[in-house]
Amino acid sequence: MSLLFSEAAIGELTLQNHLVMAPMTRNRATGNVPNELMAEYYGQRASAGLIITEGTSPSPNGLAYPRIPGIFSRQQIEGWKLSTAAAHAKNAKIFIQLMHGGRIGHPLNLPAGARLLAPSALAAAGDIYTDAEGMKQQVIPQEMTETDLKAAVEEFAQAAKNSIEAGFDGIELHSANGYLLEQFIRPNSNQRTDRYGGTIENRARFVLEVADAVISAVGRERVGIRLSPYGIFNDMPLYPGMDADYRYLARQIDLRGLLYIHLVDHSAMGAPEVPASIKEMFRKEFKGTLILSGGYDVARAESDLAAGKGDLIAVGRQFIANPDLVLRWQSGAVLNEPDMDTFYATGPKGYTDYPALCEQHE
Repeated sequence: MSLLFSEAAIGELTLQNHLVMAPMTRNRATGNVPNELMAEYYGQRASAGLIITEGTSPSPNGLAYPRIPGIFSRQQIEGWKLSTAAAHAKNAKIFIQLMHGGRIGHPLNLPAGARLLAPSALAAAGDIYTDAEGMKQQVIPQEMTETDLKAAVEEFAQAAKNSIEAGFDGIELHSANGYLLEQFIRPNSNQRTDRYGGTIENRARFVLEVADAVISAVGRERVGIRLSPYGIFNDMPLYPGMDADYRYLARQIDLRGLLYIHLVDHSAMGAPEVPASIKEMFRKEFKGTLILSGGYDVARAESDLAAGKGDLIAVGRQFIANPDLVLRWQSGAVLNEPDMDTFYATGPKGYTDYPALCEQHE
């Protein structure tokens, strides 16, 4: 019997299968407000057991890229209700990923009055896209004061409350891929000398304060976290001591009783391979649900679930091109190929126009 396509339990939730639609930036939130097109997109893919949305900012300061959604205004809360209703109509559970860009961003991508904030006044290497002027060099952010840190923690907590009001089943804290929470963890982007910098106990302090605040706001049974050990995206180089740092994080997350840890593994896209020993460490140190990701096909997903390496399997790009991925994997049908040129475009092309099997056979 297939484990992948059988019901799964995650905390108090029952999922219709063990497949997770991974969070993926798609840039369709015009004016940073979720809309009907986005609800159609998520609804099309709601045969997944769990959908995790694209990164969604808890603050105007965190809007890293053009046309990414937020969850800090009334209009955004109402807009997200369309997507949560679309997912629930097909029995999927849906979590919102809270993503603050930190130093990954540009003034041209921020609304009036917003500020580019980070642990330290260090620009990330490389360029970033803006709708206004195309590619621009990353700029030097403002180093966050303790007042800024307290405000950001409160923004995450309020965003979590807003998310539940919008109908989400839970929240994923994006502490991966070079965004604000991971910027505090990593020593290259965090060169502070106060109680938020230096040792891993200090560098992890802000992340854990955010987790504690969100738990207080909505309950630990509704909070997961995404981590990317060995990830190098957004100028996050590997460093000595990484294994020990993430062991500390795993233990602290376990102490807080978070619902899940979602591990990023981008080795299928050319990033460094995440050692099996790291995944095994998380399995040992963390007692909650472990979500694995990284270039999975059906056979490998079934194998890793059967071996107990993880509890759920997250899939990204194949869900972009195959709204009915669950059915295709179950039936062994040929998959649509994703069109990378439209990943971050505007409108329905390459977003909601990928055909389902039933449409292809009509």
